[in-house]
Amino acid sequence: MSPAGRPPADRFVLVGGTIHDPAHGRDGEVGDIWVEEGRIVPRPVDAAGWPRIDASGLVVMPGGVDLHSHVAGPKVGAGRRMAPHLARRTDGPAAVPTMEATGRLYAALGYTTVFDAAIATAAAGIAHMELAELPILDKGVYLLAADHSDVLAALARHDARETERLLADAITAGRGWAVKVANPGGAAFWKRGRRGDHHDLDAPLPGLDLTPRVVLERLAAAVQALGLPHPLHVHTANLGLPGNWRTMLETMRTLAGRGAHLAHVQFHSYAGGDLDEDSFGSGVAPLVEFFNAQRDLTLDVGQVLFGDTVAMTGDAAAAEHLAATTGVPWVAHDLHLEGGCGVLPIAYREKSLVHAWQWAIGLEWFLTADDLWRVALSTDHPNGAHFTAYPHLMALLGDEAFRREVFARIHPAVRRRSPLAGLTRQYTLQDLCIVTRAAPARIAGLPHKGHLGPGADADITLYRPDRDLARMFSVPARVYKAGVLVAEHGEIRATPVGGTLAAG
Repeated sequence: MSPAGRPPADRFVLVGGTIHDPAHGRDGEVGDIWVEEGRIVPRPVDAAGWPRIDASGLVVMPGGVDLHSHVAGPKVGAGRRMAPHLARRTDGPAAVPTMEATGRLYAALGYTTVFDAAIATAAAGIAHMELAELPILDKGVYLLAADHSDVLAALARHDARETERLLADAITAGRGWAVKVANPGGAAFWKRGRRGDHHDLDAPLPGLDLTPRVVLERLAAAVQALGLPHPLHVHTANLGLPGNWRTMLETMRTLAGRGAHLAHVQFHSYAGGDLDEDSFGSGVAPLVEFFNAQRDLTLDVGQVLFGDTVAMTGDAAAAEHLAATTGVPWVAHDLHLEGGCGVLPIAYREKSLVHAWQWAIGLEWFLTADDLWRVALSTDHPNGAHFTAYPHLMALLGDEAFRREVFARIHPAVRRRSPLAGLTRQYTLQDLCIVTRAAPARIAGLPHKGHLGPGADADITLYRPDRDLARMFSVPARVYKAGVLVAEHGEIRATPVGGTLAAG
């Protein structure tokens, strides 16, 4: 066998690795992976002459898929300007890295695909120009088409054909992968000066015979009718507010039977009321009970991890509320009066009551959802934490002792009241492979990603087994992108141009 090195990109075989491929039921099975011309292929009839790469003793998984991140567009540029001190820190990567650094950092972790989850249609061109500078990874964008006044007008008229035409045109023009709605109808409230209006799903939109609930219903139907690869991607109303679990439950009830993806659910799962943070708590239990029974809903968690980061969202009203609550400077801007974003720095602290609850609530979601094939690991980068903290999050899920060690340091009121104290579930390597690869690929609608079967893209990550899961997942032994060795022991070996994932 050849030493660990870069094989020819046209064909090679990884020999004797410990394979985790949940899509094909391979759970720690020792075997070989055959690669030809950037794809995984069946074992050839004549294997003579194929370069052999020794993978014995290594854990073999598909390349990671991040289906909800923020890496391009105006909000990311604003984030870099907003927190220059977090770009100069020496104890970790910049909170909002450059495009070049973003691709390298993702690849060094074993990730090979990323989606930006909130691009205004008017900003799609500049976002794609920026993403062209992001090396190695395949990438796509979800378009905020639901903020357009003509889309809202078509929804209000219940003109399904016109709604579908407008969404299809937006996807084609913006080279989008999916339709995203951020705070359904929220831009209409914002444009009419109703700032700080924490509306529910049945509040009439100003000047329209339409409610947020109807927006969700009709958008989901239109996306389904268009046959887009990913269902409606939903950031619902009242993000970050005490008591917002009720809004999330109504959102799930509205979309049950229609199919939708629920974004960063941790930020929508809070008990309490009257905007009183002292009443803050977990509202996960009724939500996860409903979610577990609805097989056509999927979610990503949006886990909060402790440290300094930058919050950025297409829901400017939520950003304004957070800025008013924390007292930090913030920035908001609109694009042609159709939609916009809000950006502000944030520091999550273990001893903060609210931040400790957010941390515990995200983990509660991970540990009580019964079907991991409908759950994607995310931190809503950079909102909950930087994507380079994924190995730390994977350790929290896969090592109960480590989780309890961190739990012992958080705010005492949360330790007393959080259901997390009684949760003993511990993710296996197969579980971690599902939520970081197999499930997000399937949820995103990527049949050639997230698995190691014939026909899959040869996006492959090899890890050295380690009881310290954070260390194991931080520095893969090797990472292949379309059959090219792109990273080895944390060092980038090649920077091929990744593809653009577009549905239009």
